[in-house]
Amino acid sequence: MNLRSLALAVCAFAFSVSASAQTSDLAAIARSSGTPDIPGLKMVWLAPWGDVAKAHPWRNIIVHQTEGPAGSARDGAQAQSKNPTRRGVMVWVETDGTVYWAVAEHLVPTHGDGANRNDNKYIDNGPTYRKVVGDNSVGVEFAGNYPDVTRGPTEAQIAAWRILVKVLRARYGIPRERVYAHNWIDYKDARYCEGCALATMAREWGE
Repeated sequence: MNLRSLALAVCAFAFSVSASAQTSDLAAIARSSGTPDIPGLKMVWLAPWGDVAKAHPWRNIIVHQTEGPAGSARDGAQAQSKNPTRRGVMVWVETDGTVYWAVAEHLVPTHGDGANRNDNKYIDNGPTYRKVVGDNSVGVEFAGNYPDVTRGPTEAQIAAWRILVKVLRARYGIPRERVYAHNWIDYKDARYCEGCALATMAREWGE
């Protein structure tokens, strides 16, 4: 092995060890309570974490996109915090990547449309039809696709999502194949596929 190959091998090993350590740290943070600092995320805690053992039994994650302008995640999260079970979600993500944790994790916001899609258009809906619903799914809302609903998430949102989804999965023991786009499980706006790019990323990123 020449020096260049050796250097590349050492760098690859160091990166692997670093990534493993980061994953371990996130897993530990994800099981904590209160309002922890999560490396790489700007968190606004409108509702702190409690004892995860007493959280609602979340089994899935549903990715939503709201047809609101930049800044609407903050407003939506604040309204959700005041009325936790209104139509909305537990976690909101602003266009600048700021994450708002709006609802205590033992409460269930109203989101989704009953998992009414059964046409297998995006995924096999056999396991999801009438099963992946708001009562068993953490909802995450990404703001900013206004006035063009086909606009994708911002780079800041993608960067935040890369960390946030790992935290959610670690905290509630949710495997990556249980991250769903809203359009995958419900009949939604035909102009675009709501949450599809973000849910696909979460599944491809893996552990």
